Amino acid sequence: MSTSADHDSHEPVATLWRDGRPVYDRGETICVIGAGASGLAAVKNLKEHGFAVDCYERETGVGGAWNWRHDRSPVYASTHVISSKPFTQYPDFPMPDSWPDYPHHSQLLSYLERYADHFGLRPAIWFGTEAVRAEPADGDRWDVTTRSTGGYGTERTQRYAAVVVANGHNWAPKNPSYEGLEEFKGQVMHASAYKDPAQLRGKRVLVVGAGNTGCDIAVEAAQQAARCWHSTRRGYWYAPKYVLGRPADQVNDAVLAMGLPLRMRQWLFHRMLKMTVGDLTRFGLPAPDHKVYETHPIANSQLVYYVGHGAITPVRDIVRFRRNSVELVGGEEIEPDLVVFATGYLPRFDFLDPNVLGDDGSGRPTLYLNAFPRRHPTLAVAGLLQPDSGLFTLVHWQTVAIARWLRLRQTAPERAGGFQARVESDAGRRWHDAKVKDSTRHWFEVSHVDYLRALQKTLDELEVAA
Repeated sequence: MSTSADHDSHEPVATLWRDGRPVYDRGETICVIGAGASGLAAVKNLKEHGFAVDCYERETGVGGAWNWRHDRSPVYASTHVISSKPFTQYPDFPMPDSWPDYPHHSQLLSYLERYADHFGLRPAIWFGTEAVRAEPADGDRWDVTTRSTGGYGTERTQRYAAVVVANGHNWAPKNPSYEGLEEFKGQVMHASAYKDPAQLRGKRVLVVGAGNTGCDIAVEAAQQAARCWHSTRRGYWYAPKYVLGRPADQVNDAVLAMGLPLRMRQWLFHRMLKMTVGDLTRFGLPAPDHKVYETHPIANSQLVYYVGHGAITPVRDIVRFRRNSVELVGGEEIEPDLVVFATGYLPRFDFLDPNVLGDDGSGRPTLYLNAFPRRHPTLAVAGLLQPDSGLFTLVHWQTVAIARWLRLRQTAPERAGGFQARVESDAGRRWHDAKVKDSTRHWFEVSHVDYLRALQKTLDELEVAA
């Protein structure tokens, strides 16, 4: 665990006060909240731009969601990335050539640990320390209050030049509500509590939700459970992980590089799915009510296989729960022993006033490039993205943009005004050429090509002269 000796040789002096509590001035140091994949990229790129950094991590190690020892990790035993290796890795820290196309979560954790060690990031991280509050202070600065994880120990408030929020958005479960759920006598759990196939063994399992996690759990239930039903609200496009002998996202990226219009790409994708997966309704799956690219891609080569073998029974949406059964749309009733809600997650920033991020009460921040809020130029969010590829490349360049922005405000404030005006006018813009579904699951959906183009334009604009 990091200690004060690891970070500074001089203890800061409390020369400021706020609401009767001392505030320790950290000068031009930047605060980063979270040491997962996004937080590590933020620390690394801020340091490379000459900033001192204090990073607070509530757990005892790096990795965030990819460290399944952490309480908030959504990772389960069989988790692999759904984006292939070239689209998952940081651009300045490639994954080993010997690794498979789709690395296992344990490999991802070792990769993040080596990234932290390679770039010397650990001395900047305070492990076992959670952010309690982050409040605006005079001069566009921030007072950040921290304490030891678990709520014990005294709180400490320090003033920073800026704050980068990287606490992740896949750890606060989105739990649905249904009539009669409280009276249901079977076992109910959210996918966040699912860790091992042994939890399914020999049971009659109902999996609710058709995202990548829901499909993975349904596939494992097909192999371990006595019976598996898979309930979905709508039909989806299930893409195989391999197309033409290559990872599907690499083939998709090659098509994007051709510069074809969206309708042509959708037509090609439909043709590919017709040749590889076929007509989904023939398997009892509902027909999709949207076109390809209008929802987050589902990469699963096994779901249709197990549906076709009768090991997964597709069923419609839930109407209500009864004491010993579940009623579905159309009147069908089933009797599961275990219901797994793979219904996703909601973003939570408990240490921030929601208004700071432009939240209108829905829980959805309003940001430019999913990173910059309108009214607080020294606050940024890293990694609040749901891309159609891997995250690490995008968050690398996103945090470079954040670092350049903070440096430009110091060195050329007259140039910074133009970018701030764009933040105020374009916050909330969607970076996707398709009409993406407006659901909580798709709040942060971006096309990696569109987003990277916007980032490149921003990086050029924010470049600081040597």
